[in-house]
Amino acid sequence: MTRFQFVADHCATSCADRSVKRLCELVEIERSSYYAWLKAAPARQARAAADAQLAGRIKAVHGEDNTVGAPRVTAELNDGAPAHERVNHKRVARVMRENGIRGYQRKRRVKTTIPEPADRKVPDLLKRDFTAEAPNLIYVGDITYLPLADGNNLYLATVIDCYSRRLAG
Repeated sequence: MTRFQFVADHCATSCADRSVKRLCELVEIERSSYYAWLKAAPARQARAAADAQLAGRIKAVHGEDNTVGAPRVTAELNDGAPAHERVNHKRVARVMRENGIRGYQRKRRVKTTIPEPADRKVPDLLKRDFTAEAPNLIYVGDITYLPLADGNNLYLATVIDCYSRRLAG
């Protein structure tokens, strides 16, 4: 509840004992600001109704593909719309935020290996040639990070024989 709403509610219930001037002094607002707020009430209600209608249009566009965000929803709403029905992307973003409508956001990749600059470089013994002439001559290893639902990672370490491409361990 805003201070303006407080004054309006208390003046409506018992304006005989308390004047608007006294209530405005009590909540530390100017009387002219209160009357300006009161005069703007129909415009606020019209904006709320227009936002509710826009929210319905946004839900219809977003319902087709739940991955789209405010820029694409705006483009879809403005596609072929007359000039007086076009909407601003910031308004669409605000209405989406107020109604809890969100687009799909790709998760950022976690950089898992950060080399230490002071460490010496490990020599490439295979010279990027992963072919082997016979089994059990060349083995390579790999670590795969598998993200879990709780935000942690599961680490899968494998050793592969380069000749047969089979998992050795």
